[in-house]
Amino acid sequence: MERMETKEKTVFVTGGSRGIGRGIAERLGRSGYDVAFTYNTKLEEAQSLQEELVGMGRRCFFYQASLEKEEVPEAITAQAIADLGRLDVMICCAGLTVHNNLRKLTAEDIDFAYRLDYRSYMLCAKVSAQHMKEQGIPGSIVFITSTRGLRAYPEDPLYGGMKAALNRACESMALELSPYGIRVNAVAPGATAIRGSFSPEELSASPFSRQIPLGRMGTPAEVAGLVAYLVSDEATYMTGTVLRLDGGLILPGMPADTGGDAEPSWTTLPKRML
Repeated sequence: MERMETKEKTVFVTGGSRGIGRGIAERLGRSGYDVAFTYNTKLEEAQSLQEELVGMGRRCFFYQASLEKEEVPEAITAQAIADLGRLDVMICCAGLTVHNNLRKLTAEDIDFAYRLDYRSYMLCAKVSAQHMKEQGIPGSIVFITSTRGLRAYPEDPLYGGMKAALNRACESMALELSPYGIRVNAVAPGATAIRGSFSPEELSASPFSRQIPLGRMGTPAEVAGLVAYLVSDEATYMTGTVLRLDGGLILPGMPADTGGDAEPSWTTLPKRML
């Protein structure tokens, strides 16, 4: 049986209405957290998550947020703190997976990836950390990054580059914030399914699954479970750590083609799957 946290706490999740972010919001809601989260375009998904969390007896607030815009990350984090009353945990998850051929790369592509996949994380973390420090809260900040920040792929100079930067940034942030009891860690998922029933058959049906040593995609619930551990009292000695959750996908020596029929290129995967 899943162990429940007994002390009520609060969490703000960017990109919380779908995929990995939703899995995290649901998991922490079940663990007793009041939740605030952002969504981008799908209001009905945000509303359904709020209903689910309120049904658990949790307070829940959600906001439409285009986090790539200039003032949004800091303003929306401040709003979440005001609505929740305090902030114990900040989860930066919002982002958009893109593949960029260097020869076709534009300045707009670079600016968008930077603003959404790096800048917004840093600014949300800044406001959260300042609040935690001022209020004496031994809080936790978690960046959801990617194995693409740990292993290079073709046509991935922007998204993978931004995730690599976040992995490195969390180490410096951990050093800076540790005197205040604030911990900073990153979770780097590999190929993660974000739609469907997440049945064993479905997770192993993708041809790409043959490239994963464990033979299947991961799920948002599995990422959420690791995040729940990182922000719990059981992980209070962990900070500045990047934890990989990828079924062995990027283990040293893993070939691109594991045998059998020709494998699909990683660039054929749907968006947000890596």
